[in-house]
Amino acid sequence: MHKKIVVFGGGTGLSYLLKGLKDFPVEITAVISVSDNGKSTGKLREEFRTPAVGDVRKVITSLSSIDHEIKDILEYRFHTTSDLDGHALGNLILTAMLDMTGSFKESIFYLSKLLDVRHRVLPLSEDSDITLMAEAEDGTMIYGEEAITKTPLKKKRIFYEREPRVLKEVIQAIEEADLLILSMGSLFTSILPHLLSKRIIESIDRSHAPLMYLCNIVTQPGETDKFTVGNHVTFLNQYLGTHKIDVVIANHKEIKKEMALKYATEEQKDPVLIDHQKLKEIPVELIEADLLTIEDNTLKHHSLKLSSLIFSYLMR
Repeated sequence: MHKKIVVFGGGTGLSYLLKGLKDFPVEITAVISVSDNGKSTGKLREEFRTPAVGDVRKVITSLSSIDHEIKDILEYRFHTTSDLDGHALGNLILTAMLDMTGSFKESIFYLSKLLDVRHRVLPLSEDSDITLMAEAEDGTMIYGEEAITKTPLKKKRIFYEREPRVLKEVIQAIEEADLLILSMGSLFTSILPHLLSKRIIESIDRSHAPLMYLCNIVTQPGETDKFTVGNHVTFLNQYLGTHKIDVVIANHKEIKKEMALKYATEEQKDPVLIDHQKLKEIPVELIEADLLTIEDNTLKHHSLKLSSLIFSYLMR
């Protein structure tokens, strides 16, 4: 019997993790936040009243075992002067399936089957009207995930306009898990959307599985400026119930000067440093390693190294 892992996330971070983890002898359930309202996903949500399909498409593609040429077709974006402009083909296919089946969960199941995905992908909710909100420190209300990501205003709190109805399969997966993982990615728009649900928090509290956090390599402007690894853990623990983060995996490799400078000047992002003393005080177990890799001139977690650490922890 393979051990069961539930991973919470959204966006690029989760897809990147799953690329490596999918080949280990584990059963993965990837739970995806579906509050994105930007680009192709935003247009489709408006027109077809769907949950966000973009992150789901990315995750299905990264878990797929088929040839990369077919995966590339799903990731293909139209560049045209018509209404198709900016749409990813995979988003259109998922929306068509949703239109045909009337169920987002079923649409994901069929697309996963088509693309030979051996793990399970679940949306947090099938609700079509999920809206993520933020209140800035100056009292300004920010409406929608895209605006939250883009605003330079410092956020005081994140909440849902109306709490989504969580899928019962998500709750069941948490209850059966041997390990729960909060993926790397934007704290405010990829991880918190899961922790804002009372049902998710209650299920994590009931779970006997350890809760692991994969810490980001760099900070997010307007969200986690000057945050250390300890700050990330403390921040997430505030949103959790009685079951706090048990273990954090963090990168300890120093980012090369020219790359650090590029991130600081172009994106206002700084390296997330490990503060050993604070982590001892929290307390949380720290697993640190050289997890840095550069792909397309972008800093990334080394997917295979990260997955090996997760698997080693799971098999203790």
